[in-house]
Amino acid sequence: MTSVKTLRAALVGTGAVANAHARAVAAYPRAELVAVADLSPEKAEEFAESYGIAAAYGDLDEMLAAEHPDVVLICTPPAPHREQSLAAFAAGAHVVVEKPPAPSLDELDDMRAGAEAAGRQLAVVFQQRTGTAAAHVRSLLQSGALGRPLVAVCQTLWFRDADYFAVPWRGKWETEGGGTTLGHGIHQIDLLAHLLGDWSSVQGRLWRLDRETETEDVSTATIVFDQGVVAQLITSAVSPREASSIRIDTQKATITVDHVYGHGHENWRITPAPGCESEAAGWEFPDAEERSDHGPLLRDVFDALLDGGTLPATADAPARSLEIVAGIYASAASDGAVITPEILAAHPTHRAGFASPVTDLRR
Repeated sequence: MTSVKTLRAALVGTGAVANAHARAVAAYPRAELVAVADLSPEKAEEFAESYGIAAAYGDLDEMLAAEHPDVVLICTPPAPHREQSLAAFAAGAHVVVEKPPAPSLDELDDMRAGAEAAGRQLAVVFQQRTGTAAAHVRSLLQSGALGRPLVAVCQTLWFRDADYFAVPWRGKWETEGGGTTLGHGIHQIDLLAHLLGDWSSVQGRLWRLDRETETEDVSTATIVFDQGVVAQLITSAVSPREASSIRIDTQKATITVDHVYGHGHENWRITPAPGCESEAAGWEFPDAEERSDHGPLLRDVFDALLDGGTLPATADAPARSLEIVAGIYASAASDGAVITPEILAAHPTHRAGFASPVTDLRR
């Protein structure tokens, strides 16, 4: 039975991504954004005024005590995510946290344990999992309609200039947790893993080619997935013509998605292998289209919270893509050694943080 309850949502952090959350809540008929908090009370007030939010705070704990929200939307940089999530769980709220969910696997473990202890849900925002095209392709892959997936290429070629890295918390292991792999590439890595499932090994290298940063501005990696798919990754923050792309070659077809920050049906293509053309009619995308976005993700998460269901596939497995990213960093710290889930589970350094050697090729 569908609940008639309305979710009281509160938001912490008023940076650019907070606007996507506010719009998503406004579009959902069974939720209301009742409060916003930011370290700058002035920014909180300005944001509240922009979206018609009743209350604004300069302190998260004060907001939690006064408002008793059902769900807290965390839109801050990664470093405080653990502390903020645990505070929300202690106050009885569910948490929806922006990617990356935490700057370390240990901190994410604490967040997951906090959710379980409180009987609450922890959802991570990887909005590129959403949309009817991604759901359709995932269904085709899982059903075996395209044959076994064999090889994949995953590219995140973005451009972030010197001003981007001049923001005090960016480009530093201590405050951002990692470089472009964690901050940017994780989107496509997550979509790739959403389509292909669990991973069995990772090898990676980190590069500093042009930017003034402690962390990497480029990374390269090879991932092997449990079902035997070999994927090659490159992530860049120095690429002027931006592109986000995934290619998966299966026994019967090639799947591609080419976009930048979001995708619809026009960004996807399924090309049949020679001799499989007659099957292609069964692979066509549905007539009704929904693009990837925060709106569909928060809608499906809110539905689950209100109706007591499990989190949707678009918001489950909160650790999978972060583990792949951690594996890339751990491999780079071991001169490109193979990292498996078993090695990562007991890793002496890279469960607590991702700081790793970066090969500097700047001239």
